Amino acid sequence: MQPDTRLSEIELRSVSVRFDGKDVLTAVDATLSAARIAVIGANGSGKSTFARLLNGLVAPTSGSVRVLGLDTVDDRAELRRRVGFVFTNPDAQILLPTPAEDLALSLRGRDRREVEHRVAQTLAEHGLAAHADTPAAALSGGQKQMLALASVLITEPDLIVADEPTTLLDLRNARRIGELLLEQQAQLVLVTHDLDLAAQCDAAVLFDDGRIADVGEPADLIRRYRRLSA
Repeated sequence: MQPDTRLSEIELRSVSVRFDGKDVLTAVDATLSAARIAVIGANGSGKSTFARLLNGLVAPTSGSVRVLGLDTVDDRAELRRRVGFVFTNPDAQILLPTPAEDLALSLRGRDRREVEHRVAQTLAEHGLAAHADTPAAALSGGQKQMLALASVLITEPDLIVADEPTTLLDLRNARRIGELLLEQQAQLVLVTHDLDLAAQCDAAVLFDDGRIADVGEPADLIRRYRRLSA
């Protein structure tokens, strides 16, 4: 299903990021507005740092980033409300002891009855209803990643940024998570090594050595990436 979303431009202007004296991203310029954007490239090429810029988890050392019309430094609190981030490892994202509690945390501050209804509905939609009160630590890898993704989806974000969300999963669960992400109404930025999944997106960004090497059609960039990796 194609997303039906009011697309927002993601704008990076002369963005560099330096950690511990090392340049991770250098002079990155881009304007991205496709519904589903795949981010591909080798390990250490800057993909994850780029993803973390988009919801303010990382601040640019120089330059500026605007997402959903918001500056990722000046408007970080509002940005975090509107951009959902899915980590590679769900253990980094699951904060409370059970799935029901963890989902309720995402809706904190809302009416209790609304929260209970939304949590029950979300658990059922994602095949977790029977595990509502199961210790999250006892869930399978696929169930944990589904819970982590559900905790983002329940907030109805305008943009979902997913940083290699299928890397730790077996083939069946990877396919399930990938399909769920692609069918969302929200705009999607998907960092992935799964080139079959990347090929289903509307646009792709290829990173190489801390820079954006190219932006374009997924099939074209996947072919270029394969040549770079040969």
